[in-house]
Amino acid sequence: MLSSKELFKRRQMRNRAQLRRKANGRPRLSVFRSSKHIYAQVIDDAEGRTLVAASSLDKDLKGRIKTGADKSAAEEVGKLVAERAKAAGLDEVVFDRGGYIYHGRVKALADAARDAGLKF
Repeated sequence: MLSSKELFKRRQMRNRAQLRRKANGRPRLSVFRSSKHIYAQVIDDAEGRTLVAASSLDKDLKGRIKTGADKSAAEEVGKLVAERAKAAGLDEVVFDRGGYIYHGRVKALADAARDAGLKF
C-alpha cells in the first residue's frame, strides 16, 4: 500500500504532465500550501527559472493579513502574484495546483489571481 506522501507525489506528477502538454510555451503558476503559509510562483519551465513569486511571508502582506493559513491570506497572495506577473509582462499562465485539490485556499488564490487580470 502506498503512503499518503507517495500518492500526493503521483497526483502532482500526473497534473504536471498534463500541464506540459497543454501549456504551449506559457509559464506555470505553481502553488505550495503549508499548514501555516501559502506560496505562489510563476515558473518558466523552458529555462527552468522562477519569473515572479509571492507568499504570505512577504513584507508587503505582513501588515494586511492576520495569519498565512486562511483564505483571505490566499486571496492577498493571489492578487500580489498577479500584479507582479503583469508588471513583468506576463498575461497568460497555466495554473499548477500541484497535488492539492482545487478547493479552499488553492481555489481562493486562483480566483484572486484571475480577478487581478491573470488569464488561465
